[in-house]
Amino acid sequence: MSAPPTRLKSAAHHDSPPPLDARPDASAGGPDRIGRGPSRLLTPLLNLTALAAGLGIWALLASMGVQGLPGPVAVADRAGELISDGTLATDAAASLRRVLTGFALGTVVAVPVGFLMGWYPVARGLLEPYVQFFRTIPPLAMIPLAIVLLGIGEVPKVFVIFLAAFLSAVVASFQGVVGVDRTLIDAARVLGARDGTIFLKVVVPASAPFILVGMRIGLGSAWGTLVAAELMAAQEGLGYRMQKAQLYYDLPTIFVGLITIGVLGLLMDRLLLLAERRLTHWQETR
Repeated sequence: MSAPPTRLKSAAHHDSPPPLDARPDASAGGPDRIGRGPSRLLTPLLNLTALAAGLGIWALLASMGVQGLPGPVAVADRAGELISDGTLATDAAASLRRVLTGFALGTVVAVPVGFLMGWYPVARGLLEPYVQFFRTIPPLAMIPLAIVLLGIGEVPKVFVIFLAAFLSAVVASFQGVVGVDRTLIDAARVLGARDGTIFLKVVVPASAPFILVGMRIGLGSAWGTLVAAELMAAQEGLGYRMQKAQLYYDLPTIFVGLITIGVLGLLMDRLLLLAERRLTHWQETR
């Protein structure tokens, strides 16, 4: 015998999910909010902990006399000397000028080239073989050719850094264009948008995350190329100072140069990361 309609209705009502307004609101303190809140506070604490641990290990190895490794105190004293006589500021300014010039030129050239390769098949067919060919050649291998063709002034140094930044950014820009969701382009065309409008309003914003990641990689490549670039008859710069210190086995000066490069590179990377968050705030992140 079947159950009365009233009982069936009651059972169905009992098994149905609660209304949306009765469910826990993650934005009002649910699991997502609880999980994200502590992570924002925990990350700086973990960074400081890792920094303190690194300094401790460094000091321990120095106290054990590992290969004459200078300790943090000796490096700090040497940094104070280089700061007081203006040497560190002069070298840092020279290296920063070269890196910024090469990185800026490389990015400015790489983004249009990447867009052309991704948007026009003819441009891709013409340019991609050269891009892929030079990507297999380390920028440092171009130093002898740069010296022969461009001399020993500032131009070959900037050129090598430019090449390192360009090859990283151009591939990212190209990948950003070809990776745009085809549905977005088709939808824009259905709404009557022309190719120029689609490119500016759809392709460029969708490619921005790739471009900014490529810029960050290119920035790291530019700093990585700096020391070798400053071997070319440089009279100032962090790489030049480190190479000169190597001749006299001046390890504290070498460490000061390494730390300065790392700090400057980290600050520039944080600025790019901040720009990435501002320009791609619409993108879902973890």
